[in-house]
Amino acid sequence: MAGDSIKTMDQSGANATNPSASRLTPVEAEVIELFVQFSRALGQPRSVAEIYGLLFVSHLPLTLQDLKERLNISLGSTSQGLQFLQELGAVRAVEMPHSRRTHYTAVAELRKLAGNFLSSQISTHLSDTGDRLERITEQAGSLTGEARKHTLKRLDTLKVWQYRSQKTLPFLLKMLGGR
Repeated sequence: MAGDSIKTMDQSGANATNPSASRLTPVEAEVIELFVQFSRALGQPRSVAEIYGLLFVSHLPLTLQDLKERLNISLGSTSQGLQFLQELGAVRAVEMPHSRRTHYTAVAELRKLAGNFLSSQISTHLSDTGDRLERITEQAGSLTGEARKHTLKRLDTLKVWQYRSQKTLPFLLKMLGGR
């Protein structure tokens, strides 16, 4: 398994690598690894994928402490991961009867998740692209010869890409129901 940090139970239910450590079933471990693969493609931290993967496959809502112990990750990573996932709309807090702790469950609506990801991660990072391209174009004016010609041509290409993304992204967000 990639990462090798996930501990699973053997057939007897004892943890295969450390009997006293938190336990994940083989199915949970495999689902988590699937989300870890996805997160690499999106440039997200492994811990965020592990949290979402466990919540996604869990039939019961889990607390922050449950996630920390079962995934064997730090309290800070667990807390930050949950906060990121909540802001993204991928995880929501739920109340459980007879418990004062906050429990979490995964939101499993791909359309909503994709829209929220585009909105919070991509739109945010593209918002200052036009101003930055103008500053770079001004700086490129100090170049000479082929370097200047090549750089200005590439900057024109980036401006086209930026223009197209500004026109396309709102449409995609509307289709996906993003924020």
